[in-house]
Amino acid sequence: MNPETLPNEPIKLTPKDFVSGQDVRWCPGCGDYSILSQMQKALADVGLPREKFVFVSGIGCAARFPYYMNTYGFHTIHGRAPAIATGLKCANPDLSVWVITGDGDGLSIGGNHLIHCIRRNLDLNILLFNNKIYGLTKGQYSPTSEFGKKTKSSPDGSIEHPINPLCIAIAAEATFVARSIDVYTQHLVETIKRAAAHKGTSFVEIYQNCIVFNDKAFGDVTDRAVRDDRILVLEHGKPMRFGKNKEFGIRLKGLQPEVVKVDEVGEKALLVHNEQDPEPNLAYLLTQMQNPDFPVPIGVFRFVERPTYDGMLNQKVTELIQQQGEGNLEEVLRGPATWTVK
Repeated sequence: MNPETLPNEPIKLTPKDFVSGQDVRWCPGCGDYSILSQMQKALADVGLPREKFVFVSGIGCAARFPYYMNTYGFHTIHGRAPAIATGLKCANPDLSVWVITGDGDGLSIGGNHLIHCIRRNLDLNILLFNNKIYGLTKGQYSPTSEFGKKTKSSPDGSIEHPINPLCIAIAAEATFVARSIDVYTQHLVETIKRAAAHKGTSFVEIYQNCIVFNDKAFGDVTDRAVRDDRILVLEHGKPMRFGKNKEFGIRLKGLQPEVVKVDEVGEKALLVHNEQDPEPNLAYLLTQMQNPDFPVPIGVFRFVERPTYDGMLNQKVTELIQQQGEGNLEEVLRGPATWTVK
C-alpha cells in the first residue's frame, strides 16, 4: 500500500464496519471464520476508507472471502486471482488490493500466476490459506499435502513431494514473507497489519484447519499441549528462542540450523533474526525448518524494499505521454495496421 495515497487523518472504523450482509457459509468450526474475523479487526486499524479496499479471490473455500467483507471485491476464476489483481492495481494504484487464495487454487492451477506476481513485486497483499487439502471439491490431496497422504484422489497414498509455499515465495524474491496460524488470533491480526503497511508484494501463508476433510492437519504443532515446544515466534533483532520457558534456541552449525539448550550454549550463541537482511539466504533456511526436527517458525521471515511493478509501470506511462502525447485510441484501431478479414 502506498503511503502517499493515505488520507491526512486516519479514518476511524471498527471491525463491524467490514462485516457484510451476506450469511457466512463455511462449515462450522472452519478456520476461515477466524481469518475473516482477524482481517476485519486488522483493517479497522489501517486508516483507509472501505471503498479503498478490494478483495480478489479465485476458486475454493477461501474464495468466498470477498462476499463477507463489506468492501469491493471480485470472485474470479481458478488460479487467476493474481493476474486480475495485477490489472486492477496497475489501473487503480491508490487501492489496497488483497488476493485471497488457497493451497490448491494458488499453488496448483494458479502456481505460475502466483510466482510472476511475486517476482514483479506488485504493491498488493496475498493471503494463502493452507489446509493441505482440497476442501471445496470434498477432500482430494493438494500441492501441500504430505507424502503418503490418503485421500479420495490418492487412496493408496500420495507419491508427490509437497510444496512449501514460503520456499516458493522466497525463491521468487518476495519482499515481504510471513506465516501465521488461524488460532493465533492476535499474531494473525498483527501479521495482516504489517502486510498492509508494506509497499510491495506481501505474501502471508496462514495455517488453516479444515475440520471436515483434514482436521488437525497442523495439530502436531498447534495443539495447546505441545505448541510452546514446536512453534518458534520470529521477532526482528531478537535471538531465536522457544519452549515453555524459552529454554531452547536455534543456532547455526556451519550452514545448518540446530536446536540447542540455551543454558548450555548461552544466548549469545543463538541465531538472531534479521527480517531486513537484503540477502534471502537465512529466510529461505528458516522456511526449511519443520516438525519434528525443528520448531515451525511463524512471523515475518523477510521484509525488504524494492521498486514496485505498478509504480514503475505508471511512471513509464507518464513519461511516454509527456514525450509523445496522449495518443488517440480510434486512430490506433483504424490505422494502417488494421486487417480486413473476409
